[in-house]
Amino acid sequence: MQFKTLAFLSILSILFFTGCDSKDKNENNNETKIEKSDRKTEFQLKTTNNTVVDIKLENDKIILKDYPNKIVLLNFFATWCPPCKAEIPNLIKLQDDYKNDFVVISVLLEEMKTNEEIVDFIKSFNINYTVTNSPENFDLAKSLGGIKSIPTMFLIDKNSKIFQKYVGLVPSEMMEIDIKKVLEK
Repeated sequence: MQFKTLAFLSILSILFFTGCDSKDKNENNNETKIEKSDRKTEFQLKTTNNTVVDIKLENDKIILKDYPNKIVLLNFFATWCPPCKAEIPNLIKLQDDYKNDFVVISVLLEEMKTNEEIVDFIKSFNINYTVTNSPENFDLAKSLGGIKSIPTMFLIDKNSKIFQKYVGLVPSEMMEIDIKKVLEK
């Protein structure tokens, strides 16, 4: 009995600390630095409330045109991913605690989800931040070097530079420390 409990806890720990593998097997490496190439650099991600998030990749910057002078947490996730779901309460709290200087934008990496399904998911978790459901979500992920595991998050400072990249489930305390560092810059 004790062995089964230990084995279960070990497997659960591995799942939470490594995240979920992305279903898109054509993705390249997970480099944080945005490399110059013939890749797409401008994106219009449609949100679940029928607005658009404009994103431009420029050198080592991720520019979110509608969020100047804001710290942005760009969160790549899927609704079927247990660590992604486990992280939602932390993201909600961070959005509430730092709402004047900080915004969470979640980028859904899941095909064939209707807006209605995503809105139901948002309501069931009481999500208070922007969620995009757009075919361009996958283009953005590929242009950032590919997303191999989810959740993957980029903490972007007020100058549009990537401050930190997180892969897998991240303790909220760690993200909060990084947000405070960015605020102090």
